[in-house]
Amino acid sequence: MKKQQPQISEDMILETSWKLLGEEGIEKFSMRRLADRLGIQAPSLYWYFKSKQHLYQHLANQISKIILEEFQSEGDWKEQMSGLAVTIRSVLRQYPCSTQLMMLTLPHEPDMIRFTNRMLLCMESTPLEQEQKLQAVLTLVNYVFYFVLDGYQHQRTVSVISKDQGGLSSGEMMHLLDSMSETEVGLFRRMYGSGLFEKMGTDGAFEFGLKLILLGIEQVIKEREKYDAI
Repeated sequence: MKKQQPQISEDMILETSWKLLGEEGIEKFSMRRLADRLGIQAPSLYWYFKSKQHLYQHLANQISKIILEEFQSEGDWKEQMSGLAVTIRSVLRQYPCSTQLMMLTLPHEPDMIRFTNRMLLCMESTPLEQEQKLQAVLTLVNYVFYFVLDGYQHQRTVSVISKDQGGLSSGEMMHLLDSMSETEVGLFRRMYGSGLFEKMGTDGAFEFGLKLILLGIEQVIKEREKYDAI
């Protein structure tokens, strides 16, 4: 008797996709691996999603919906942009490879479109040109994406190096730096020795970078207001 395939649904596929992404990363993710995890034949997945890209779109749409639900910030443009950045980072850190998914997809799904529109609304009250408003939002979002992605990649790199024992211990690293001249590595050595590089990826580092971006946007707004007043 032919073995009957398990009953699956779109929600089950999406949930299993997140689990697989968390375990193996997006680099190894495939429809065949997903089908194996679900205990079905790969062609069965295509009844629900036309391609892996189509599945990615739905996963990114889920992320967009969650961000929209959690983003409650009101206030002026600066408070909204700050709240948006914090919310996006918080949600992306909860879902494995979600940053890559957001970067690999386009706003062609309902919640992704709503999310994009909500981001744009954060700057709508400012006197900037529409193109400048869009660029301000993109600059902020790209900062958050790359900040989260950098932390994710750093963790994976450390894990791989530790597993392969191909990296240097802290003592070995200092020995290497001490063997090099002041001109070559002086500043790097002092910052490494004081533990500054360990602060990369922290909340404090994120907040400082966010502050720089908001201050930059604020300066452009002031310049625009001064121009309009002439």
